[in-house]
Amino acid sequence: MSRDVPLFGRFSGLVRAARPVALVTVLDGERTGSTMLVVPDGDPEGTLGHPELDRVVARDAVGELEAGRTGVRRYGPRGQVTPEDLRDEPTIRVFIDSFAPPPQMWIFGAVDFTAALARAAKLLGYRVIVCDAREVFATARRFPMADEVLVSWPGPVFAERGAALGARDAVCILTHDPKFDVPAIAGALDTQVGYIGVMGSRRTHATRLERLAEAGIDDPAALARLMAPIGLDIGARTPEETAVSICGEIIARRTGRGAPSLRDGDGPIHRP
Repeated sequence: MSRDVPLFGRFSGLVRAARPVALVTVLDGERTGSTMLVVPDGDPEGTLGHPELDRVVARDAVGELEAGRTGVRRYGPRGQVTPEDLRDEPTIRVFIDSFAPPPQMWIFGAVDFTAALARAAKLLGYRVIVCDAREVFATARRFPMADEVLVSWPGPVFAERGAALGARDAVCILTHDPKFDVPAIAGALDTQVGYIGVMGSRRTHATRLERLAEAGIDDPAALARLMAPIGLDIGARTPEETAVSICGEIIARRTGRGAPSLRDGDGPIHRP
């Protein structure tokens, strides 16, 4: 087991750096105590005793990291996972200790709806960043619930931090200013972020699509990532209700549930 001790140091260092990482440990069998370190975009370090077992467990550990889960899994000595393959084989229990930083929500636009959405996002465990180019509106005093308040245009923020966005993260664009929302959408589409929501009526979004086309952003597959109008079709009107509809849509998209999004409907968002 002493040969695996350096992996604990690597694991601790990555956790301190807020990098996603999983440490896999064999709980029983001949290789009890063997460990393997798994990061999403790199090769595993260490071994659990068989190359195929290492491959399968590393794959599953990445999945656990994406879901933010820690737990015990069972495998055959060569990585078998189906009941038929395990019938005549001893099973190995491995503990996948995953550390995933909290998901991020970037909210562009320091508007009335921003504070309500930031509060709801914090309740769901997001690390919230509010960004607006207007210094008088983008203040920590107005948004004390946010982890960061940035006075910036979207371009520099995405250039500096966009590569860190992944499937668990969300970008919500709540402005109607073409000087701000077009570059924010462009920046978001250039990342791997799991959710991009854009506020506005259907007419507003149609005009926005024209501006995006003028900026050279007209790929249907890319534009299909936009949830606009933002939120579920639950009749939300107040900032707090709208925040619930946005967070509900994010959850529904992540879990694959068929909740009714405003994007997929027609007619006015607010009905009599």
